[in-house]
Amino acid sequence: MSLPPGDTVAVATRERWRTTSLTEVWLRPGDWYHPAVDAVVEAIIEGRSPEAPAHRLGNARSAAGISLDETLEDVACLFRTVGSPVDVDAVRGSALGWALGRERRPALSGVRDPATGLPTADYLGERLRETYGRAERDGVEATESHCLVVVDVAVEALDPWQRMARAASVGRTLDQVFGGGHPMASLSDGVFAVLCERSADIPRLSQGVRRIIERNAQILGVSETMRRPVRVWMERLPRDHEAALDLLEHLRR
Repeated sequence: MSLPPGDTVAVATRERWRTTSLTEVWLRPGDWYHPAVDAVVEAIIEGRSPEAPAHRLGNARSAAGISLDETLEDVACLFRTVGSPVDVDAVRGSALGWALGRERRPALSGVRDPATGLPTADYLGERLRETYGRAERDGVEATESHCLVVVDVAVEALDPWQRMARAASVGRTLDQVFGGGHPMASLSDGVFAVLCERSADIPRLSQGVRRIIERNAQILGVSETMRRPVRVWMERLPRDHEAALDLLEHLRR
């Protein structure tokens, strides 16, 4: 149910939330509002747990085809709007609701991991094959022209919602930092890799990735789901594509 017209505080909060989200994270303004938004706002204003309405909102976001990272970043925008730390119950409810919504949707393509929004390890393996083939045609060694930047945030004993929230946070960070020009993938729970051209900027970029991952995790209230400090390192490519696939398999363990 939408907010009553006389509830000026809640309406104003909702509109500030919408403005913040559309400015910072939301991709399509026309699909932001859902009645569950009002229920989340009411819970926050009244000092109640937002977990149940956040669960409904996450479910609705998933049903609308909105990614998990965009869903959680939107929730974080609400707490920035009201000047409070992100409520872990709201993150948990949103993540679990999103997962439930996804279970009810038809099977998706296996090219992308739905939690992170990143391609899968199989996709990265194909891009590596192309990289080795192009290097051979150009008369250079792929091991000298390219490398993998590997990110490891894995810790043990996490709930499913914590794993999803962590994956979404890291996936968005890698996409922000590297953009569409770098093939990247979620290799396993907590391990990610980005294929980069070797350059003097890679060490600096790696350090930047670590800082941004930790900052975004803090914003989302999921810092406790990540190893500290986050491990980021450059992995040299092996001699050929088959060995590179073996390397990916090793990194997944």
